[in-house]
Amino acid sequence: MHVWFNGSVLDDPRSAVIGVDDHGITVGDGVFETLKVVDGQPFALTRHLERLVGSATGLGLPAPDLDAVRSGVAAVLSGLELPLGRLRITCTAGPAPFGSGRGAGPETVFVVADEMAGAPDTTAIVRVPWVRNERSAIAGLKTTSYAENVVALARAQESGASEAIFANTVGNLCEGTGSNIGYVVDGEARTPSLTSGCLAGVTRALLLEWCDVVEIDEPISVLDQAEEVFLVSTTRDVQPVHRIDGRGLGAPGPVTRAIRDTWAKRAAENVDP
Repeated sequence: MHVWFNGSVLDDPRSAVIGVDDHGITVGDGVFETLKVVDGQPFALTRHLERLVGSATGLGLPAPDLDAVRSGVAAVLSGLELPLGRLRITCTAGPAPFGSGRGAGPETVFVVADEMAGAPDTTAIVRVPWVRNERSAIAGLKTTSYAENVVALARAQESGASEAIFANTVGNLCEGTGSNIGYVVDGEARTPSLTSGCLAGVTRALLLEWCDVVEIDEPISVLDQAEEVFLVSTTRDVQPVHRIDGRGLGAPGPVTRAIRDTWAKRAAENVDP
């Protein structure tokens, strides 16, 4: 693991460098991006940095210095052999008084690179009773306030699943804790629109550009009639679902297989699409 913190690569990647008063630690006041690394190269870096800026400004934080962040990315990947890895970029509000109010900064920015195991060929998911608030002040932002995801994912793992699926406040299908969801009905591949409150996933956006997938908002119960279900994220790519709650699915189905194959082909053609 390599770590770049506020402009410098750390000799000891696990050394204590973030203050106990950092607002990202005390109240989760920060944003982040996770990228896949393939053969030492970050995938879709430009799109992830654009979303990082959007999340930061949406949260009321200054836009990160992208030249500095790119330098941090290059620094942590230098000399690190990563056939498959994970890159995490985090920006927080920095030191602040205890409580919700922000301090005067400066912001905290760090980049971490480490190896990553490949995702299984298929996976299981469960629906959870909690909802995403599509009208929340942070709806659609990738913030470090992940406690509800931790709780939901723990529920899923207790059921032998790798992902928990949320509805939103009006009962429509929304997203997973760290993934967007797609499904197939009557041979048509569908995914929730951004108005559902789901994250504007980078993999999701590329999927819509590269494949025949329709954006539509439907009740979460649509999964009961779905012929195929799949997850998309930077660490999963396109991952077929073989079980949802107690219902088994053939995975991958023909539509999901075609989407997965198109994704793999197009992703291999350009590391920064």
